[in-house]
Amino acid sequence: MRTEHFPPERNFLRAHLTLFHHLKNEPQTTRVLQAIDQQAFSIKITGMKFLGAGVAYAIESLELQEIRNHLARAFKETLIPQDLQGYRPHITVQNKVTPAQAKSLLQSLSENFEPFSATAIGLDLWHYLGGPWEHHSSYTFGS
Repeated sequence: MRTEHFPPERNFLRAHLTLFHHLKNEPQTTRVLQAIDQQAFSIKITGMKFLGAGVAYAIESLELQEIRNHLARAFKETLIPQDLQGYRPHITVQNKVTPAQAKSLLQSLSENFEPFSATAIGLDLWHYLGGPWEHHSSYTFGS
C-alpha cells in the first residue's frame, strides 16, 4: 500500500511503525534496546486514520503501548518535544500530499477495510541522513 500511495520521491523507508522520531544517545539507546525481554506479539489494525496530509492504518496493542512507555521512561531525559506528546501508533500508507488527495484515499480505503492482525517481531534502529535513512541495528523479540 505504501509503495502504491506514498509519493515515490519521499518514500525512503518501507512500511513501519514509529516508536520515537529522535533518540539522542546512541550507546544508551543500544543498551536499552538490547535489554528488552519481550516475546513476539500481535497488533490489531483497527481502521484507517486521516493524517491531514496523508492516510495511515490505526494500530491497537497493549504490548506495544507497554514497550513504548518503558522506552519513554528510559529515554525521558533526552526525548524531543515530538516524542513527549501522546503516542498514537499508526502505519503510514500515504503522506506529504494535499488534504484533498488524502481524503480521497481515506474514503477509498475505508470502503472495503476489514480489521486484521499482524505480528510484531522486534525493533529496528535507524539513522536519519537528511532524506535517506540508514539501518543501524535490529532487536528481535523471542518467540
